Amino acid sequence: MPGFHENVDVCVVGAGHAGCEAALACARLGLETVIFTVSVDSIALMPCNPNVGGSSKGHLVRELDALGGEMGKNIDKTFIQSKMLNVSKGPAVHSLRAQADKAEYSRSMRRVLENQEHLTIKQAEVCELLTEDVIDAFGRSKKKITGVRILTGGEYSCKAVVLCTGTYLNARCLCGEAITYTGPNGLMPATHLTDSLKSLGVAVRRFKTGTPARMDKRSIVFSKMEEQFGDERVVPFSFSTDPDDVQIDQVSCWLTYTNEKTHEIIRNNLDRSPIYAGIIEGTGPRYCPSIEDKVVKFADKDRHQVFIEPEGLYTNEMYVGGMSSSLPEDVQLAMYRTVPGLENCKIVRNAYAIEYDCIDPQQLFPSLEFKNIKGLFSGGQLNGSSGYEEAAAQGLVAGINAAMSILNKEPLIMDRSESYIGVLIDDLVTKENFEPYRMMTSRAEYRLLLRQDNADLRLRKHGYEVGLVSKEEYEKVCEKEKAIETEVSRLKSVRVGASKSVQDFMEAHGSTLLKTGFTLAELMCRPELDYHTLAPLDPDRPSLSADVIEQVEIEIKYEGYIERQRRQVEQFKKTEKKKIPDDINYNDIPSLRLEARQKLIKFHPISVGQASRISGVSPADISVLLVYLEHFQKTRS
Repeated sequence: MPGFHENVDVCVVGAGHAGCEAALACARLGLETVIFTVSVDSIALMPCNPNVGGSSKGHLVRELDALGGEMGKNIDKTFIQSKMLNVSKGPAVHSLRAQADKAEYSRSMRRVLENQEHLTIKQAEVCELLTEDVIDAFGRSKKKITGVRILTGGEYSCKAVVLCTGTYLNARCLCGEAITYTGPNGLMPATHLTDSLKSLGVAVRRFKTGTPARMDKRSIVFSKMEEQFGDERVVPFSFSTDPDDVQIDQVSCWLTYTNEKTHEIIRNNLDRSPIYAGIIEGTGPRYCPSIEDKVVKFADKDRHQVFIEPEGLYTNEMYVGGMSSSLPEDVQLAMYRTVPGLENCKIVRNAYAIEYDCIDPQQLFPSLEFKNIKGLFSGGQLNGSSGYEEAAAQGLVAGINAAMSILNKEPLIMDRSESYIGVLIDDLVTKENFEPYRMMTSRAEYRLLLRQDNADLRLRKHGYEVGLVSKEEYEKVCEKEKAIETEVSRLKSVRVGASKSVQDFMEAHGSTLLKTGFTLAELMCRPELDYHTLAPLDPDRPSLSADVIEQVEIEIKYEGYIERQRRQVEQFKKTEKKKIPDDINYNDIPSLRLEARQKLIKFHPISVGQASRISGVSPADISVLLVYLEHFQKTRS
């Protein structure tokens, strides 16, 4: 088919949360970038719950922001309720969650893309990846990206492609017996690109996810539910957002519960559920199950939480969190109407399950570049993950590394000790995942160091080095780091004696009386005392910002735990620094077990540390590999 031709640096396929971050990263690094979407109106669409953050996901957004991403800034502009989760627990698991105005979030992100220099938005379906055969530095034959072809016949020549197709590839939505071949929210699916991927040798799998119904607000009786409020003092997601700018009037959400009658209706109609009738082929997310799965798998529970949340300020649509389903419309209405407050509810949009094609992420390097196709990168749900935040984080890394490859710079690869993003990507490319991957705090073994509150201290330097964080922003973080160190040192040196006034202070705060002098830092370690409480005993303290004080308090109160985890990271880093040459031939290592050899050939790890996390590679295999690498390096030198 004849068509026009255009030359660009980067093509980003898909304009969801991953695509937006990838395209903005490339364009902001000066590369001519085009982002393709099946509909310009679906840019940064939130087809499921319009919220950003949550347990562990808030960490990802904070990290993404520290690296120079956009999601944190955008939710700060468009949220309608914000809460810090897990505040009764330690700081390692504190995590922000904000309900967004769904339409405004999409519009706001679209405005950012439309006004970004070097970035062009194109409504078109990409149907084919264009490649050429090349020989790499080690004499091996590989494919190399040269461009993309769109359905109308046009071609875009480029140096790199970032795939961020979300849930659109060969998508179909299921609501009981009714099957529609559409993407999320009834949008057009992408039906051609999968064949192109398969022709290039890319392994494709089938996953599924789902979403609950949307209700008409006027049909809900909120007095039968528990009202849920936002925080009195809102904490922004972005480190560049002034906290005073996000202190707004917030909307309420509501909590209600299913009951035995709800569960009975579901059990009586399981044969009409595509999940249990064998119609759905794809594997669903373990940690975000449908209400059918909850009732079957947790049969001992007599109720499940249901959150009723607004979709925005200028719509009556309400999201029914916790009750995603693929049951038929009549069953949906019957089961929803058993829930207190929903007895007379009217469904605006039915719940549905969506099946889609995605790839096996083991085909990717930690840079998110395909191992066998140079210049092709992948991010988001296409990589077998779930969630807006996981998608955005991968999109940013894929976009950065696509740019780095074009600019002949080293890729940005963060390890598990540096960030939740590093954990996310390492898990995807190293471990065998047979279901949509969701980030959780329990997956991060160094989570006391990887807190959401210190993401800027951990990652701003990376953002600055790749070019997405300004010198001014980076210097601000350096000043913050110095202020923290100075204040921690001061608190460890200032001593408080056992005078009567001090003893009276201790007694007033329910703290053990002093028998000898203590430093302010030692007193802060007492659970009943904190930095602000000790102000009367510390007349010479400097004036510090709230975020510096927060870090000082955490560093002192959790010093022992933090130091222990830092020592663990030092050991971890040793194996991560032991790189595996790209041209290593595992068949030349005779002492390797067959399974280990097969897995190492398949995963192609970049370091001994990554190799040690591959299922099927034992500690004994790692010892054999280390001995071989030492010999390998000697023969080279």
